[in-house]
Amino acid sequence: MRFVVTGGAGFVGSYLVKLLVEQGHEITVIDNLHKGKKENLDEVIDRIEFLNIDIRDYDLIEKNMRDIDGIFHQAALTVVQDSFKDPEEYKSVNVDGTENIFKIANKNNLKVVYASSSSVYGHQDKVPILENFPKKPINPYGQTKLDDEILAEKYSKLGTKIIGLRYFNIFGKGQTIEYAGVITKFLDRIRDGKTPIIYGDGSQIRDFIYVKDIANANYLAMISDISNLHVNVGTGNAISILDLAKTMIDISGLNLEPIISEALDGDIQKSHSDSSLAKNSFGWISKTRLEDWLRDVI
Repeated sequence: MRFVVTGGAGFVGSYLVKLLVEQGHEITVIDNLHKGKKENLDEVIDRIEFLNIDIRDYDLIEKNMRDIDGIFHQAALTVVQDSFKDPEEYKSVNVDGTENIFKIANKNNLKVVYASSSSVYGHQDKVPILENFPKKPINPYGQTKLDDEILAEKYSKLGTKIIGLRYFNIFGKGQTIEYAGVITKFLDRIRDGKTPIIYGDGSQIRDFIYVKDIANANYLAMISDISNLHVNVGTGNAISILDLAKTMIDISGLNLEPIISEALDGDIQKSHSDSSLAKNSFGWISKTRLEDWLRDVI
């Protein structure tokens, strides 16, 4: 089959592209390289088509999305703190750009699997979080993802097949501060023999999900018979940021104590998924445990 992957040179997108190539599909990557890196695709670059295009350029992307079987939409701005500084840019890319993808899918009868986010939930008193919990984002980034879901509902009513995956905290080789940034920051400091810095009191909990599991969720959603759905994609397990720091220090064998610092704006307190709907809908489950991966990299 022939698929387009927007944001295919990014962290998640590049893993997805490599999975699709392994499965024997023809892939076109659309990425403006604002955050993505073409070298993320080095091992498959001779087997894909790469186009340096911004998703806000409707005419150009529409021209390159003909004669395909589906769209994996991963392109987005994702840094929560940056979204406070430039909310209009986040809206332009994450909402207007996403609507372009939905419009094209509607026009050409294409299925879309796209990256939503657990940030749509905001603060929740009860965990694990189910898909029908209230949506109350606490930062501009989360609001753009909720706006995308509203657009998805609109275009679904027009007959477009759209599945949104609400990613929880993604980790894996090559991750940047945009994804599970706390792991990247802790790793960098531990590798330098420095103490991890925790922003807030460390009681925040996170559901860390491996990037290859995310890629697989995208693929299974696309080839499923499901037409319209929004689902959580997480492990169903959670760890506090303080326990994460202590676990990483223990694995390293270093004699360190985490430093507690001021909390960050827009930081969610409880992020813990119930992902049973994804399993029941298209047979997806997470396979990689965070601690196993940390032992390998540390």
